Amino acid sequence: MRFYNRIEAVCRMNRLGAERRPFLFVIDYKQDRVIVEEPDKVDPGELLYNLEGVTNAAAASRMKTPENRSSAIRWETSPVTQEDYAGSFHKVVGHIRAGNSYLVNLTCATPVRTNLDLKEVFVRSEARYKLWMKDRFVVFSPEIFVKIRDGHIYSYPMKGTIDATLADARRRILDDPKETAEHATIVDLIRNDLSMVATEVTVTRYRYIDELPTHKGALLQVSSEIRGRLEGNWQAETGELLFRLLPAGSITGAPKKKTMEIIAEAETYERGFYTGVMGYFDGNSLNSAVMIRFLEQQADGSLIFKSGGGITSQSDLESEYNEMKQKVYVPIY
Repeated sequence: MRFYNRIEAVCRMNRLGAERRPFLFVIDYKQDRVIVEEPDKVDPGELLYNLEGVTNAAAASRMKTPENRSSAIRWETSPVTQEDYAGSFHKVVGHIRAGNSYLVNLTCATPVRTNLDLKEVFVRSEARYKLWMKDRFVVFSPEIFVKIRDGHIYSYPMKGTIDATLADARRRILDDPKETAEHATIVDLIRNDLSMVATEVTVTRYRYIDELPTHKGALLQVSSEIRGRLEGNWQAETGELLFRLLPAGSITGAPKKKTMEIIAEAETYERGFYTGVMGYFDGNSLNSAVMIRFLEQQADGSLIFKSGGGITSQSDLESEYNEMKQKVYVPIY
């Protein structure tokens, strides 16, 4: 499997787009390790994907017997202590109070012990977007990055998560001042991002709720829909268009450039492909996702789950720490 750098990836995407030839793409957070491959050249022994039904994994979905699929899941986590998390949290809050950022997406790596291997997580999990890379990671993401169809580009930033079993959970998440401010900030950032590549950018749905089942119970997730109009032959500029929007605003913050510097200072590990982008161009339209809900295999065979959340001036240490832990789950139920 070949990895391209940013310049090579842009050129390859533009060429395939201009020729209306379908391709899969996987882009890491720093945009310096990129897969751009035509579907018939993707080795299913190395990489499996299912992106809203576009998949090379039909056979893999039958790899487990019904008995195995119904077996109990062992899922033990060892998150960083709240004291250790606080070190990164307070660095971020210090920058926010100094006016260097309005919103910072702070993430952590949590060691996980489970009876599931990466491929089994891919097969058994229920998610809108899934991808498995052999001996590297599996991602099962609910978050759309951008969709392009019929001359329009759409983005669906997700900000705001709550346990669905809590009393009056929907009202609580929608009325929470911190969550409201965080969501408004990210919607404004995505509007600005889309304005770099599109015209007539508008918010078409604001703060709607999806329910996400997990092996520990359901979560409620708040999203919005933003739409813009693309002009001309955008397919011939697919690579340039995508990379102008990266990294995704929902997993960085605002303003994006300075916030990425704060993230590099505050986080204690490398994100790698976590919070990058994966997607598929079918020759005419494009569908892509942010790579969140991410389980990674280390060199020694151990597993870590990468998760986090947005920090604002109104953030509470304990609440943010608990949200980071809450997101360490598998959508198998």
